[in-house]
Amino acid sequence: MTESHTDRTWPGYLALLDDGTLEKRVEQALQMLSSCRVCPRGCDVDRLHDERGECRTGRWAEVSSAQLHFGEEPPLVGRGGSGTIFFTHCNLVCTYCQNHDISQGGDGRRVSAKALARAMLRLQEAGAHNINFVSPSHVVPQILEAVLSAAREGLRIPLVYNTGGYDALATLRLLDGVVDIYMPDAKYADADVGLRYSGVEAYPAVNRAAIVEMHRQVGDLQVDDAGVARRGLLVRHLVLPGDLAGTRSVMRFLAKQVSASTYVNVMAQYRPCFRAAEDVVMGRPLRWTEYQRAVQVARAEGLRRFAR
Repeated sequence: MTESHTDRTWPGYLALLDDGTLEKRVEQALQMLSSCRVCPRGCDVDRLHDERGECRTGRWAEVSSAQLHFGEEPPLVGRGGSGTIFFTHCNLVCTYCQNHDISQGGDGRRVSAKALARAMLRLQEAGAHNINFVSPSHVVPQILEAVLSAAREGLRIPLVYNTGGYDALATLRLLDGVVDIYMPDAKYADADVGLRYSGVEAYPAVNRAAIVEMHRQVGDLQVDDAGVARRGLLVRHLVLPGDLAGTRSVMRFLAKQVSASTYVNVMAQYRPCFRAAEDVVMGRPLRWTEYQRAVQVARAEGLRRFAR
């Protein structure tokens, strides 16, 4: 296990830039693309030569949008907004995805590392509190390549890794000291449910190992005097109809195996989208009583920090 970077320059990637580590991380990450195991799917395709695996992304990242966003969790938004970069495609294939036109429809365009770096710098200039990478799990090498370029050109705000939570440990370790704020989903407590609704094997085991590693790197969420996040872990949990998400098990894991001070957003936003109507349970909206019960369960399991 690598050393945690709790005492490094903030944002963390500046220290890694200064000592040459960030450039080495980029080299290591790009090598992973040649027989791709960037995410847990392990497709083994040669993305350096633009072969495509399950994520349908080759050598270059594809971006749907890069803009100030004010709909994220309050510690990310502050007064200036979160500088969100929405990557096209995803390593999950959720049947109920609200952004399926991006994640599965391919709405976006290819960008070079230089172009992605310029987008980060524009967002910083526009007043963003952070750069928020949305659906980054399949494009970590491309992100690192762009961060190196942007940091050399003056990027100085923290990085947010906003993920569906299906992340490879080896890839996350390349982000140690680079990412300041991790925001993973904790979608399911049951592997069969994850396979049925997101098309991936062993989601709970992979997700929990990833969250533990994220917390090891950055710890509990820290905010400044204005309530804006500087560093740490935020976890999102979307409550699903019929408790398909397994809320109690997820919350118990967070409280007992991560930290009772984990900042959690118990989300009530579920609505039937994409192919959800084809399923007898997921084809209906979430009931308010189901959401209230989920919040009660989170508190009963010992968690004490929630999104407002």
